[in-house]
Amino acid sequence: MSELKLSYSGYVCAPYLHNRDSLELKESWSSSKNIEKLFFVTGTFSSDSQPYFSTSANHYLLAKFKDSSIVEKELSQHVQEKTSFVFNIHDDLFEREVLGETNFISIYYLEYGEDMDDLVEIAGLLLKREKIEVAGIGNMTTTCSIPSKFTFPYSENMIVIEVASEKSHQSVKKYCDQTQRDVTRKGFTLSNLLSLSILDQLK
Repeated sequence: MSELKLSYSGYVCAPYLHNRDSLELKESWSSSKNIEKLFFVTGTFSSDSQPYFSTSANHYLLAKFKDSSIVEKELSQHVQEKTSFVFNIHDDLFEREVLGETNFISIYYLEYGEDMDDLVEIAGLLLKREKIEVAGIGNMTTTCSIPSKFTFPYSENMIVIEVASEKSHQSVKKYCDQTQRDVTRKGFTLSNLLSLSILDQLK
């Protein structure tokens, strides 16, 4: 009997390499009912996470999807030499209206799997940061035609936040760094994986 695979909403980050695979994904996601939002972004990996993803790119297509199984099937048909990332959101910590447009998405990982009480406390800390409009927790899967030398050990404990601001990406990055410090100060080992600066909204 085949195992029933749960499907989740979340985010997919596919390298934009100006090749056929990138263009086909962009066309497909622009018209897909499964894709709620589509952005062209710059990705910056933290120094801690870089060694795990030596095949990272500078520019990505970032899509917010409703059903991970559809996205994973599409990625399997467009495996590239730079890593694609899927962030499946298992639990929405919160979503609210915030002034300004979404212009930054920051992805973190917890070095220890926290229990429900801890996650409630982390959500409370993130809620105090008024520019964060969405926060969710879940896992990460990757696809790449070149195998990674090292396995990223924290892929089950990912936290994704969307930030809305009219300020520059550098300013929002500092805001996210301060948020991370606030959470870490409370005893949670929250580390930055990837910062995504939104350059253009495609959908």
